[in-house]
Amino acid sequence: MNEKLTACPLDCYDGCEIIYDDGIKAVKSGHTQGFLCPHMNHYDKHARVIAPRYKGEIISMDEALHKLKEMLDANLNSETLFYKGSGNFGLMQDVTTHLFASIGATLTDGSLCDGAGEAGIIEGRGSNKNMPLSEIAKSDVVIIWGRNPHVTSSHLLPLLKDKTIIVIDPVKTKIAKMADLHLQIQPHSDMLLAMLITRFFHINCLCDEEYLEEFGSEFEDYYELTQTVRIKAVLEQIGVTLGDIGKVIEYLTNKKTAIVVGVGVQKYFDGADAVRAIDALAVALGLFGKEGCGVAYLGDSKEAIDSPFHTKAKKVSKVNTPFDEFKTVVIQGANPLSQMPDTNRVKNSLAHVENIVYFGLYENETSEIADLIIPAKTFLAKNDIRTSYAHNGMMIMQRQIEDEVGISEYDLAAFLAKEYEVELPSETSLIEHFSHHAVTKIDGTFQVENREDIPYKDGFDTDDGEFVFLEEYDTRNYDDDALFLITPKSPKSLNSQFYREQHLYLNASHGLKEGSMIEVSSEHGSVVLPLKISNDLRDDTALIYSGTPGVNKLTTSKHSLDGKCATFQENRVTIRLVD
Repeated sequence: MNEKLTACPLDCYDGCEIIYDDGIKAVKSGHTQGFLCPHMNHYDKHARVIAPRYKGEIISMDEALHKLKEMLDANLNSETLFYKGSGNFGLMQDVTTHLFASIGATLTDGSLCDGAGEAGIIEGRGSNKNMPLSEIAKSDVVIIWGRNPHVTSSHLLPLLKDKTIIVIDPVKTKIAKMADLHLQIQPHSDMLLAMLITRFFHINCLCDEEYLEEFGSEFEDYYELTQTVRIKAVLEQIGVTLGDIGKVIEYLTNKKTAIVVGVGVQKYFDGADAVRAIDALAVALGLFGKEGCGVAYLGDSKEAIDSPFHTKAKKVSKVNTPFDEFKTVVIQGANPLSQMPDTNRVKNSLAHVENIVYFGLYENETSEIADLIIPAKTFLAKNDIRTSYAHNGMMIMQRQIEDEVGISEYDLAAFLAKEYEVELPSETSLIEHFSHHAVTKIDGTFQVENREDIPYKDGFDTDDGEFVFLEEYDTRNYDDDALFLITPKSPKSLNSQFYREQHLYLNASHGLKEGSMIEVSSEHGSVVLPLKISNDLRDDTALIYSGTPGVNKLTTSKHSLDGKCATFQENRVTIRLVD
């Protein structure tokens, strides 16, 4: 094995192998194809937490660990909350979850990211198996539905060459400007559009009847449901014409089609239904289980991997966590004061916590209020192993440098395991446990074993092998002048890491001058931001990038109906020029 080979540690779709050779470099083979995203290209330029601190004073790592032990000893185990950032990082990072569950602390469940969409996929298919990048490469047509690959999955871009591209997105993104067709729909209308497209395919007798007979026998009932969508009214509402739908039908008919879905389509109370309706369109066209066809969302990165970690514990919501019910809160790799919805509620809740511990790489709003700060090691200074949302590879992350700054997740857990007499396997044995779930393929790639290259070849993972269609849906009427708030990923930051955006974006139709200070308000709070004009936006939409300081003062902490997921775009906002 190449000792210089490791993998990107960032929580994104791609999960890229990289080489460390006097710096971070891209691997030329595989989907990385010799280039890195902007985050990894500038990874070493971002300031880190360098030294442990307690009450603002720098202390040694040994003092920090014993101070953590003292905090945990000061209260009952049930009075300790362990709040860990979710997402696909190294598999070894869950070792701390194992430790805190073992000593009786409370954990969190739910999702700030993709939980509603995953719930919808599981309801329809019975499991969340992703369409790998290798299959997208074989498609004739790719629908980019609510995803911005130039920002969130740049290694998808070379695979789109010479394909027909359809983009469905409220924003005229860079990929939308390059596409053969862009449907710039109203936010929160993805489900209705998917249902209408399915309906028109059926009207034109272009569905895959043989496939439906075998794997979607309840389709006729679903078709009746699509008939409840009022064609003219909905098309006018969402900003799509019959001609647009005709073009979609023309492009997709008898073509290998991949539908690449982003998390933005499910940041709503009914987000599960939106993704399930997109899946239903793919079922109607017979796209599952065939080469170059399918739906790519965020696959289960831990599919077919048995976890060695103990996670059975009392759990509270990750979306509206009641921090004030605990005396000690340990936060790992997360920034709840920025990234959780309803910041004012989060701030008030954290204010009642006696001991706040922050364990992470970067300074942020949460580290500023923490009593104890423990710096983490970067991926270059520790051993780990990771998988991906978007492909079946498993990547060994070997330690590349010796760095005295910080402590790894394993070493932190090992210290506490010794103090509390918790059984903890060696780091080497844990990495070997994970790596035994993968095999080397004929092409030399190391991939998770027992995963299907083309998922759902033999039907779905439901009780009868058939897709389960939506039986009902709910809609909300928007009859006021408020704007839809959308919160996509920023090109410059990853949530609240790296170079964070500071602006509100609006269409020029509002008649406001760029640079003006604008107060944006919702029923949850308000934030004042400088304005940037973007005619890539609809005039009914306000865009504030995820990670922008203050954006989550505007967002609700209510869960999605399915998936215990945050609903960051289930918010309407008003704007006011600040004198």
